[in-house]
Amino acid sequence: MPRPEPPAPRDGGSPTRPSDPDAPPPEPLPNRIVLHYTVAPGVRDDLCSDLARRSGLPKSRIKQALSKGAVWIKRRQGRRRRVRRATTRLHVGDRVALYYDAAILDRQPLAPECIDDHRGFSVWYKPAGMLTQGTHFGDHCSLTRAVQRAFNARRPVYPVHRLDREAQGLVLVAHDRPTAGRLSTLFRRRQIKKGYHAELKDRIDGACGFHTIATPLDGKPAVTHYRVLRYDDVLDRTVVEIRLETGRRHQIRRHFHAIGHPVMGDPRYGRGNHDLSGLRLWAFSLAFICPQCRKEHVYARPPAHTTDGQAAANRDDPQGEIIA
Repeated sequence: MPRPEPPAPRDGGSPTRPSDPDAPPPEPLPNRIVLHYTVAPGVRDDLCSDLARRSGLPKSRIKQALSKGAVWIKRRQGRRRRVRRATTRLHVGDRVALYYDAAILDRQPLAPECIDDHRGFSVWYKPAGMLTQGTHFGDHCSLTRAVQRAFNARRPVYPVHRLDREAQGLVLVAHDRPTAGRLSTLFRRRQIKKGYHAELKDRIDGACGFHTIATPLDGKPAVTHYRVLRYDDVLDRTVVEIRLETGRRHQIRRHFHAIGHPVMGDPRYGRGNHDLSGLRLWAFSLAFICPQCRKEHVYARPPAHTTDGQAAANRDDPQGEIIA
């Protein structure tokens, strides 16, 4: 009688066989795979099966990558977008991309706090270590994905500004395209006032009132206003309030580094400013005229100390924040 074949595992991997002491150990799964391809005629598999076949990863890992936003499709008619359904049917000409990183996919997301919800927009307190939006390698640890989960995916999410991953504080999110457009216009016209607090290295001697740093960044004008709130002679740190006229990448961090007083805990800019609790920068206030009700909305949240170990782990990841 012929010997029956061993059953195939449910995740699409190799069939299970009795242990063989002389057999070589199974090869470990790769930690990172970046895969790009265009679907050719004759492909009949669904997206999950096709990616498993091409990448050599088990289907369980492909499904994890799908659910956490690490798979993208660009159709002939349409924009490049994340795809989460394992059973998505493929069409000739589809351009598929897999950005698989086991460490990123296994990371546990932080929990933001909803400060206010006005249907058309909401205000959230983003903890340090959380991206505002995801990267190519996933979005399950981002603020936008957390907001989607909080509303059970019943409302779209449009971030209208961003906050550095290492920073914490208030972030404004829109929930429909018209509101997103109006809020973006307010930001562009500088009609949304954002306030920041930061702890800086060493003493800054400054008279009462605001002072200005106007050093261009990346060849573009950049203007930062600040005033000294207090000096801690025990820690040798100066606490300042900051207002921005422009929004260049890492503007606050780069400007204070340029004048010799880097933000404490900044992993990228400055020396001698290490802080175990992370970046000492908070977006503590937002104020604007609501584009829906035409009333002024003012939000203020005092700085909170970061002690979460997961936030520290997230800060160590080299992936940068992107705006899609």
